[in-house]
Amino acid sequence: MEMANEHHGADLTMGHAAAHGPRTLPAVLAAPSVVSTWRTRAGIVAIVFALISLVFLGTHEGRNHLLRAYLMGYMTCFNFVGGALAFLMVQYVSGGKWGQILRRPLEAMTRTIWVLIAMTLPILLLMKHLYQWAAFPTAAAKLEALKQGLMTQEQQLTATSKQAMLNPTAAVVQAAIVLGWMALVITLLNHWSMQRDNDPLAGTQASFDKWRVRFENLSGPSILFYVILMTDFVILFVKSLDVTWYSSVYGLQFLVAQGYAVLALGILTLILLSRYEPMKTMFRMTEQHDLGKLAFAFVMLNIYLTFAEFLIIWSGNVPDEIPWYLHRIHGGWWVICSLDVICHWVIPFSLLLSRDIKRSKHKMIWLCCFMLVARLIDMFWLIEPNFKDAASNLHLAGNIGILAYVTVPISVVAFWMVFYLNELMKRPLINLNDPHTEELLEPEHAH
Repeated sequence: MEMANEHHGADLTMGHAAAHGPRTLPAVLAAPSVVSTWRTRAGIVAIVFALISLVFLGTHEGRNHLLRAYLMGYMTCFNFVGGALAFLMVQYVSGGKWGQILRRPLEAMTRTIWVLIAMTLPILLLMKHLYQWAAFPTAAAKLEALKQGLMTQEQQLTATSKQAMLNPTAAVVQAAIVLGWMALVITLLNHWSMQRDNDPLAGTQASFDKWRVRFENLSGPSILFYVILMTDFVILFVKSLDVTWYSSVYGLQFLVAQGYAVLALGILTLILLSRYEPMKTMFRMTEQHDLGKLAFAFVMLNIYLTFAEFLIIWSGNVPDEIPWYLHRIHGGWWVICSLDVICHWVIPFSLLLSRDIKRSKHKMIWLCCFMLVARLIDMFWLIEPNFKDAASNLHLAGNIGILAYVTVPISVVAFWMVFYLNELMKRPLINLNDPHTEELLEPEHAH
């Protein structure tokens, strides 16, 4: 009765059976067969939208937008993988049953790192079509670009001063270091996770302590390394689209945005899986409510960081800083800016204030999907205005290529989703050798 009511979004915390004692761990902990169906659908979506995107190859502007839109989809996938890794490490350090129920989806997201590495290659191979510093890799080339009117003097001077970091060779090295380090940590965390479940002493306090210490020792310092390396990565692939833009909080904004996206996808995954065993038994309303509150915290932090940066730059009114915002509010971009604010912040903030919505499965499914779409809108607002022709790109007449920002990211994210769902099916959905597993089976007492 309890799970049937939860499936329809009823605000019930405990069925009659659970009221008299703890529930029983399901006999089968593997992902339900429906996940294979979801994977097939994601593959179909990826192929269909990839074929539609080929239409844009017919025009010069369409070809330009294909690569920009691919970067948007790629960075969205990077947010999923990197954000999932960050959440895993934080959960290992902090503990808590909220992370126990989310751990297998997070692990599945991180194991797509090899797909992400492969997806990096087109950007590295075609970087000169995205970044001025790659199109004009030497100081002499930048000076010549200035003479030909291809760069402004500020762009030329700034790109030259950042030559050590922003050049094609350094970009490949930085990408290899960041993604290689992430792959190493992800491999260790996932390997140890399976070893812990197969520990001969599983279920004993000695085993719990052994694995807790091991995960903490790796995750603690790795959180710091990840923040530093991720900041370098997003500066390289996104912020450097405008070499004149400076921001001391850019990396932290992306880190929070990663948490925003990962929680939306993780909650969506758990709710959909809760229609079937074993999540039907294991995913209690308490955990859904807790994850909803955590998502609300990330929405608030996202608002705070982004608005605080805007307010500081607006109040300073420094000519070197304000063009980045001017490019995003002029030429029709104010509409996109307003849409970003409303969809990315206002609506999720307002809805997640409601306790009833956080405890309703049906409503949280729609809200999580909406939050994922909002992340794509935000990435569009961050990427496209960096280009010289962006002011005229919001008009479909004569510039249908802008629609690549719809078809390409959908195709890229759906392609990544195929591998995510495939990884989700490879392991049991619940970690057994964890003290929080027993807590998930306890009856709920909150009303």
